[in-house]
Amino acid sequence: MGHHTDASAELLTGLWRSWAERGSALGSAGWSTPTRLPGWSVQALYAHVAPDPAMFDGLRDAVVTRPATVLSGAGILRIFNRPGGVAHTAAGAVATQARATADTVAPEELIRRFAESDPSAVAELADLPPEVTFAHPAGTVTLGALLDVAVMEATVHLLDLIDAVGGPPPPAAALRVTRDVLVDVVDPTVFIEAAAGRTRDAVLPVIR
Repeated sequence: MGHHTDASAELLTGLWRSWAERGSALGSAGWSTPTRLPGWSVQALYAHVAPDPAMFDGLRDAVVTRPATVLSGAGILRIFNRPGGVAHTAAGAVATQARATADTVAPEELIRRFAESDPSAVAELADLPPEVTFAHPAGTVTLGALLDVAVMEATVHLLDLIDAVGGPPPPAAALRVTRDVLVDVVDPTVFIEAAAGRTRDAVLPVIR
């Protein structure tokens, strides 16, 4: 992998390790604690963020030789969050799936996915070239774009977890990457105008 994807993969592995450590410290009451996501318990949050190992098994099969149409995590988020995009149309199904998985997958298995399955799966991608491209609902996307979205999601939901049960903040590097990805979702002129107080046009939130 290239330098950017190497750094993102290392950061993602560290985030997943943090999820595993925090989960191991939770008691039974902690797993059932409600989060600020309506209807989501801590266990549902874990069930949503911990990917199904089968997803990684099929990732190599999704490699395509066509050029990537989406080169960044922000590009994926921009497509998903546009009016009528999957972030809006599939939100209910995503929440239902998270709760259903939480009802059927034990906390110990969710922790194991973070501690063992997912980091090893990321490591297995290390021999792929930096320009590798995957078929994806957003189009054809680079490995770096997928990793950026994964880091962003793990970080945003880690903040949800911390809000619910406390704990140390996410790694500073993860916060910086997540900030940069989210800022890049917005047209740069629109963001600058709003951030500089030159307009009252609504800019936030940039993702659902």
